[in-house]
Amino acid sequence: MSTAMRVVLDTNVVLSALVFGGGAAARVRQGWQQGACVPLISTATAQELVRVLAYPKFRLSAPEQEELLADYLPHAKAVRIPQPPPAVPKCRDAFDVPFLHLAVAGKARVLMSGDKDLLALAGRFACPIVTLEAFVRDYLPAPG
Repeated sequence: MSTAMRVVLDTNVVLSALVFGGGAAARVRQGWQQGACVPLISTATAQELVRVLAYPKFRLSAPEQEELLADYLPHAKAVRIPQPPPAVPKCRDAFDVPFLHLAVAGKARVLMSGDKDLLALAGRFACPIVTLEAFVRDYLPAPG
């Protein structure tokens, strides 16, 4: 029914959109709010987001964390990662692997990241791996 683009956003991209906002991050947030894209989540990526939002450096109260999650999770589509997980290229950072598994299992059109370890895999992965700015420029419809 929905033709929204299936995307994987790494935790830093989600944080940029939810906590810091502005610029390309705000456009990505509007994209999921308006249905232009549907973020994919797995148990592992959702748990990481919840954990990171609680970091003291963000100074977010529990109600503020819940409010931010309420602006993201209802727009996201949960994807079950099969066991064994899909084959993905070797990644230098083990914490990035769940995002690769999610992109393959969820048949993502694009994986959005600012992480240099993930971006280094761009030419060797099942879908494009792009920065937030490149996603806004190349994949989202122009505003207005």
